[in-house]
Order: sequence, then structure tokens, then C-alpha cells
Amino acid sequence: MSNETIEKKIDAKKLTPLAMFVALSYLCVFFFRFKVQFLSFEMSDVFVTICGFVFGPLAAIGVALVKSLLEMITIADTGVYGAIMNFASSAVFAGVASVIYKYKKSFGSALAGIIVAIIVKTAAIIGLNILITPFYMKCPREVVLGLIPSLLLPFNLIKSVMNAGLVFMIYKPLSTALKSIKVLPSQTQEMSFNKKNAIVLIISTLVVVGAIITFIVCLNGNFEWMK
Repeated sequence: MSNETIEKKIDAKKLTPLAMFVALSYLCVFFFRFKVQFLSFEMSDVFVTICGFVFGPLAAIGVALVKSLLEMITIADTGVYGAIMNFASSAVFAGVASVIYKYKKSFGSALAGIIVAIIVKTAAIIGLNILITPFYMKCPREVVLGLIPSLLLPFNLIKSVMNAGLVFMIYKPLSTALKSIKVLPSQTQEMSFNKKNAIVLIISTLVVVGAIITFIVCLNGNFEWMK
């Protein structure tokens, strides 16, 4: 077998799981989301982040880009502005978390990466809202600044925290399932869970439930199953 043939097989093995993560993240956008005024939350960042944990930050950023472009040309009604915001949301959250996790694949490292990602992503998206939303909403920048304490900060913070909880809920069962159907190699390194970590898993579930309640009750959001 030639070196060229071997390289093509290796590339195919890498592209298959990446395509799977693009599909999973896109399906999350397509099927359901929370709407809070002109803002929306869906689970796509979760799968982009898990992809980053498995394949590294560059892979996560690539999946985030493809997912955002697919969303823009198929189902989104926010045009280029929405695509920029969606890409930044996924890329910053997943990129920051997976960069930290890359250097030590442990539960503690994943948790530290997620916490830093929550802070960085929340700040970055609010910054982009200040820059981009006036053009999208056709309103003065002062109006957007006024929305920071009442809408933009709580929404983006809750969204990031909810994503964090979902990552820890989904990562282990998803990676196990993908290994069982040979989408992921069986020797892929991953964070290990023990009894102490199980407490974090339970807390993550409570965080997700709390975030959903906050979206609906406190921010007057609504849940959409399909476009």
C-alpha cells in the first residue's frame, strides 16, 4: 500500500467524526432552541466543545465555522450578522475550553477549561453585541448598552453555564456511543469519571434544569421544537 493511499485513509478517518460533529451541532440548531427577544440559545456549542475535547481546538473552530455557514444559508433569518455571532459563540467557548483541556486530559482540566470559557465567551459576545447589534437591530448603540444588565449579560451568562452543564452530561455517553460504532477510535483519550466527579455530573444536571427555568420564567423566553 502506497504512502498516498495510507494518508488518504487517515484523512478519511479524521473527517468522518468531524462531519458527525458538524451534523450533530447543526441538528441542534434545526430542531429546537430557546428564544429570548432577539436572542436564541441552542445546544450546538455543546457538540462543538466535545469535538474540541476529542480532536483539539482547531477542529472545534472548524466545526463551528461549517455549522454557522450551514445555518446561515439554510434556516437562519439573521444573515451575516447572525453567522458572525453564532460562529464567535461556538468558537470562543469551545476553543478556550479545549485549549486548556488539551494539555492535561483530566476531569479537573476540563472543568477549569469550561469555567474560563464561560467567562471569556460571555465577555466576548457582549463585546460583539455592542459592535454588531446596532447594525442588525438598526438602533443606537446606547440602546444596546442599556440592554447589557437586563438582557445581554444574564442571557449570555446563563447560556454559557447551561452549555457547560450539558457538556458534562453528554460527553461520556456520546464518546462511548461513537466509539461503539467506530466513529471515534477506541484509544481516544478522555477525561475519567469517579465517584467524586459524579457529584459534578449531578450538579450539572441541576444547573441545566435551573437554566431552563430561568430562561422561561425570568427572561420570558419560549421553547421552539422546529423551524
